[in-house]
Amino acid sequence: MRNQFRNDIPNWIRNQPEIHGDWDSTLHVLVDHSSWVMAVAFSPDGKLLASASYDKTVRLWDPTTGACRATLGGHSDCVRAVAFSPEGKLLASASDDKTVRLWDPTTEACRTTLEAHSRGVNAVGFSPDGKLLASAADDKTVRLWDTTTEKLRATLKGHLNYVWAVAFSPDGKLLASASEDNTVRLWDPRTGTCRATLKGHSDCVRAVAFSPDGVLLASAADDKTVRLWDTTTEKPRATLKGHSNLVWAVAFSPDGKLLASASEDNTVRLWDPRTGTCHATLKGHSQGVTAVAFSPDGMLLASASDDNTIRLWDPPSGTFRSSRTSHSDRLRAVVFSPDGRHLASMSIGNTIQLWDSSMGTCRATLKGHSDSVLAVAFSPDSRLLASASDDKTVRLWDSAKGSSCATLKGHSNSVRAVAFSPDGKLLASASDDRTIRLWGPVTGASRTTLMGSRKFVRAVAYSSDSKLFASASDGKAVRLGDPSSGACRATLLGHSGGVTAVAFSPDGKLLASASLDRTVRLWEPMAGTCHATLEGHSGNVRAVAFSPNGKLVASSSNDKTVRLWDPTTGTCRATLRGHSGDVWAVAFSPDGKQVTSTSDDWTTHFFEVDAVSPTSKEIYPMDIESQSPNSSPPPLYVNGHWVCSGVRKLLFVPQDYRTNGFAIRNNVIALTHRSGTVHFIQLDLDSVSLGEHFQPHLLRVSNRF
Repeated sequence: MRNQFRNDIPNWIRNQPEIHGDWDSTLHVLVDHSSWVMAVAFSPDGKLLASASYDKTVRLWDPTTGACRATLGGHSDCVRAVAFSPEGKLLASASDDKTVRLWDPTTEACRTTLEAHSRGVNAVGFSPDGKLLASAADDKTVRLWDTTTEKLRATLKGHLNYVWAVAFSPDGKLLASASEDNTVRLWDPRTGTCRATLKGHSDCVRAVAFSPDGVLLASAADDKTVRLWDTTTEKPRATLKGHSNLVWAVAFSPDGKLLASASEDNTVRLWDPRTGTCHATLKGHSQGVTAVAFSPDGMLLASASDDNTIRLWDPPSGTFRSSRTSHSDRLRAVVFSPDGRHLASMSIGNTIQLWDSSMGTCRATLKGHSDSVLAVAFSPDSRLLASASDDKTVRLWDSAKGSSCATLKGHSNSVRAVAFSPDGKLLASASDDRTIRLWGPVTGASRTTLMGSRKFVRAVAYSSDSKLFASASDGKAVRLGDPSSGACRATLLGHSGGVTAVAFSPDGKLLASASLDRTVRLWEPMAGTCHATLEGHSGNVRAVAFSPNGKLVASSSNDKTVRLWDPTTGTCRATLRGHSGDVWAVAFSPDGKQVTSTSDDWTTHFFEVDAVSPTSKEIYPMDIESQSPNSSPPPLYVNGHWVCSGVRKLLFVPQDYRTNGFAIRNNVIALTHRSGTVHFIQLDLDSVSLGEHFQPHLLRVSNRF
């Protein structure tokens, strides 16, 4: 595939991900829903795929290209289920808003809203002739609707708890329903009478599906099993075991030779319904799989997941890719060394990986901590790596050899942060034992122990001359210490909430502190006095940073904004808007011309500092298209599904490469994934002309690299 598209790959992608030896059977990953995807259904001709989501919408997709054709809005609560009528002229959706909606999939208009249920509706299904629509709800009933008159025909009562699913037999003579009461009921849809109650599951039954010939009925349950029933004798035929968590859904292939099951264990299993054996386990989703559906020709299998994605699989192959991972747990962070040669990555486990950032290869796995690693930091000369852990220790590692140098013991609780002094002569560690310890990184000896606060210590920072360090804590105070003697020089009081961050000005004459009290305070560290209180944020302030020339202070907040302040006068120069979520970090570019901010809306924004003037109080992210062709390209960052430069999208990141965290050093990007994989991409930004980017349809192929 890479060879086929080799001429389409821009020459500015200098280092590409390696080619995997085994490909999984995923064909497309559809990612536009903003919350959990609850159900999927193919149209009878296979040209449309409908999905239902917790984001209150139904989406229509082209399964060939993976493109979203339409978004159907109207429900006022989560959409639980979707179903096409046999001729494909109607689409039904079921919602927690107690209604069923009928849509015209061609015009995308809502035909009618069916109201009768007294609680949320969990499922819908059309009869084979399309004349009836069944709906199942939390009100313990199944309701039958006439699709021509759009009127209620019957209410089927008998279940003792929520009804989760309904399905008509291929001949339309039976209707099956699955319930929280651990049973499956078979109904006669013509008379509305209950024909049989199928008992065998030991927990809630989530789904039911008839085989194409109507001989078998499959049921999925919270007891982690799928059961096959004989519809003629109404007796159990087989119990399919293999899932390690509850089973949400089942579906037969059109030829009846395969049965797919979706589970909370993040997998889809393919079974042979004749023998009851597992044919394949499809892995790829990062959260529970809630629904499965075969295309009419049986060549595609769609799965929906709580990871907000839909995956399209090749069911005949049923193959899956062996995972290329280094970490055994989800990654927390990655950090480049100051010289850019090394990258350290840490996971929620107790190991650290050292990578060659230019080659993208793992050089060493650092083992020694007995509990989760919480923070890492390189020394200024890049020779040492310090790690902080829940095991109450700090470890020093030789970054060149990948070996342990020392274990620094003394803290009596988790160590949350580590920081080297700018001259590299001291290492500070902050702990939940409410202390800060200063260590000699060369000898590993403890220099002194500072009682940081009565509360947890959250951050530490050194002045540029290494003669002072500041610590921030939940105790509302900022403490100043002498790194040489370890003596507390001053305790700065004034905040009415926990202090979240501290930063020294470049000349060391000012110290900024950010607080949960929604303010930033500027202190004169030598005098120990408050120079100014910066008020304006309407939410907790999470981070502060000085510009390289010290003439501006930036603060980021839970109010979704960044503010720029004049540290001399204490006035707000500008409010930077654009984020839709809490802003957790802020930083100036080395030349001070840009401010970058990172938010939990999964975006990083860049702002032009030159745009700040006394008359411009509202600043929005910079427009890269207005840059001079001869100007240097702005820094790289990862924004959701894209690698960007400024506001220009350069590389589409496929689902399998979608980042759980990232680190960037010059033109090398390290992308981390929940699986523990780290991917490296190297770009030559000087070769990128304005407006050029890698088209999304080409990059989607790269999930095969």
